Amino acid sequence: MKPIAVALALAAGLGLAPALHAETLDFSWPLNVGPLNPHLYSPSQMFAQAMVYEGLVKYRPDGTVAPALATHWTVSPDGKTVTFTLRDGVSFSDGEPFDAAAVEMNFAAVMGNGARHKWLGLMGALASVRATGPMTVEITTKEPYYPLLQELSLIRPVRFLAPDAFPDSGQSADGIKAPIGTGPWVLSESVLGEYDVFIRNESYWGPKPAFDKIMVKVIADPNTRAIALETGEIDMIYGLEGQITPDTFQRLKDAGYESGTSKPLETLALALNTGKGPTADLAVRKAINHALNKDAMVAGIFYGTQARADTLFAPTVPYADIGLVPYGYDPSAAMALLDAAGWTLPDGAKLRMKEGRPLQIDLVYEASDAVMKSVAEVAQADLAAVGIGVTLAAAEETEFYGRQQSGNFSMIFNSTWGNPYDPHAFVSSMRVPSHADYQAQLGLQEKPEIDAAIGAVLVSTDEAERQASYDYILRTLHDEAVYAPLTYATAIRVLGKDVTGLSFGATSNEIPFETLRPAR
Repeated sequence: MKPIAVALALAAGLGLAPALHAETLDFSWPLNVGPLNPHLYSPSQMFAQAMVYEGLVKYRPDGTVAPALATHWTVSPDGKTVTFTLRDGVSFSDGEPFDAAAVEMNFAAVMGNGARHKWLGLMGALASVRATGPMTVEITTKEPYYPLLQELSLIRPVRFLAPDAFPDSGQSADGIKAPIGTGPWVLSESVLGEYDVFIRNESYWGPKPAFDKIMVKVIADPNTRAIALETGEIDMIYGLEGQITPDTFQRLKDAGYESGTSKPLETLALALNTGKGPTADLAVRKAINHALNKDAMVAGIFYGTQARADTLFAPTVPYADIGLVPYGYDPSAAMALLDAAGWTLPDGAKLRMKEGRPLQIDLVYEASDAVMKSVAEVAQADLAAVGIGVTLAAAEETEFYGRQQSGNFSMIFNSTWGNPYDPHAFVSSMRVPSHADYQAQLGLQEKPEIDAAIGAVLVSTDEAERQASYDYILRTLHDEAVYAPLTYATAIRVLGKDVTGLSFGATSNEIPFETLRPAR
């Protein structure tokens, strides 16, 4: 943490008073934060979108939804219309007032690009959004939609851009003029491959952060990031797996740095393609689950910072505690399943065969993620021990997600999304090829019934019926071994000696910069 001059490039254009020699928090991220269009996705980084933009409501660590840009809301007797009263005195960082007209304009832009947001059930559920007064907005759905408040709290795509920052077309899908929101931070400068600078929004309606400025330095390599913390170049490391390696985290913790791990936030898993190749065979998918030594992964790769995952969702996730029997680590059971299914191991061979076909599959991982690579190598060895050959396929980020969406994989890393997405938004996205889930499930005979159950659960009003639908969805996916859950992932934090007070965010994609303060 060191005093350096605030970059003026965008600040002057936004009408912000430059604060010279501001108190600066130095942070790092593997890549630049992107254009920060609140209504779009990659390359924009979610933690940075959350710094700049806010929703009508916000998700809290205890699982409840609280007021944010809306102070309260009422629900119609039929459950289809929710009327929000907006917070008085809120303005965008460029001085424009936040009002119902701005809300309506933003919703129109998001709904106008609905095909891009098909993964989110809310987009299909919406009937209309209209301003009913200067500070009241009415949101109507086609049917009662139980996750409405949770999905309005998401970082994207329903957060609010200043009207003057929209392109001339009025469609944010065409790009934005500048990332101007109501949040506590304003993006003031970006240098590709080097850094992004955020300055405090001095007109912010809520409590103001202790720091004037956040410098986000682009550091792609986890080891370089750790060295930057130790030398004082950055003040904190925060995030899920990949920010630093688990062994480095343990080393910094042992060295006395203020550090910690969050409660489990999401599930790291492998998605198994049910539609092609050897993984189309249920016996192979079950054998993979039995062959993976997750406890060894937790101890040897994650140094105990994560917990073994037995099911796709942790039992603490709403509607997910349904008594599923885990596929325990049991190589003998894996080999018996393969033998019974005709995947035999010829004398002296290392690879099983069936009708002249080798039991050879690929495992796709993200090339830049050293931890993912380590997990892939352990999985490769575990599966080789039962006669399953695994070819590791490293893919750059764009290719990795492209292979998820196209189904070009036998096995591929996949994660649930944590709160407030799980389970409703995550299962909703299973119905479209937005992530690996749709393609992984496509070979299931039950796929139409699973999708119908997902559609029904999102509009259910009876709690018992909702639980029954989730029971069917999750039990079917588990029994069909569509996923090999690995670990329940946690976020890590490590602070340098000049800052204190960092807590964990309510979700895996938010960094609570507002809790940080200088350590003096």
